Amino acid sequence: MIRLLQIEIYKIFKRQRTYIAFVVAAAIIFLIQLGMTFGGYEYIGMLMGAMNDTFEVPTHEMLNGYFMCFFILNLLLVHVPILVALVAGDMVSGESNMGTLRLLASKPISRTKLLLVKFTASVFYTFLLLVWVAILSLLVSVLIFGTNSLYIPKETEAHLMLASDVLWRYFAAFCFSAVGMTTIAAMAFMFSVFADNSVGPIVATVCIVIIFTILMQMEIPFYNTIKPYLFTTHMLGWKGFFYVKSVDGETVKGSVSNAGAIIKSASVLVIYTGIFLTIAILAFRRKNILS
Repeated sequence: MIRLLQIEIYKIFKRQRTYIAFVVAAAIIFLIQLGMTFGGYEYIGMLMGAMNDTFEVPTHEMLNGYFMCFFILNLLLVHVPILVALVAGDMVSGESNMGTLRLLASKPISRTKLLLVKFTASVFYTFLLLVWVAILSLLVSVLIFGTNSLYIPKETEAHLMLASDVLWRYFAAFCFSAVGMTTIAAMAFMFSVFADNSVGPIVATVCIVIIFTILMQMEIPFYNTIKPYLFTTHMLGWKGFFYVKSVDGETVKGSVSNAGAIIKSASVLVIYTGIFLTIAILAFRRKNILS
């Protein structure tokens, strides 16, 4: 099993499309950091403009590496699912397209184990991609902009975290994001089982994520009914780690305002991952491999 997993990981990183994801993520992050270097204070002033009428916002302190990371994640985690689908959507359909799937299925290992190994390899790639994003968005931002207290605007209020109370939140946020991206990988992987080429699973995954993300921003009655049950609704649960409790206007260090919602979102994502993977296994076990 370990040897087979090593082979699958090698096959992933042998493909050029694998590195496209890392290059694209780096390019987006560097462009955001460059833009905020020259126009960051103006953007923050505009972002916090509505709150300046209620209390004074120290915009000169807001622009730091911690805020930059939060800002980047808000933009980038909408695009990372596309990068995850590039690989996960190719795991089975790519083998079918090259005519090597029948050879793999004939090995002395069950189809279920074979599929689990392939899925594990795609999850490994997903984790590496998130680590790459974490290094560039957090570490590089801290090196460029330094550190300070983290101000997070939310509607008509702002959440303040001291610099010493931030790093663990990012660690937790990236762990949560890994759960969400694993769900995306599982969905693309499931589509891959039903296809004979990689285009279909990748496009299907991207379309679902984009459509549901757009619908999240719209007030449609029927969608609001099913919204709590869709996995895309819960993928933003990582933000919950940056919403803190306050007592008499003072932030409670180490607090999270709604830990229950974070746990619920993570649970929904895990359930969806299990559903997608189960469907993939059942379909692959019945799949008629002719080539």
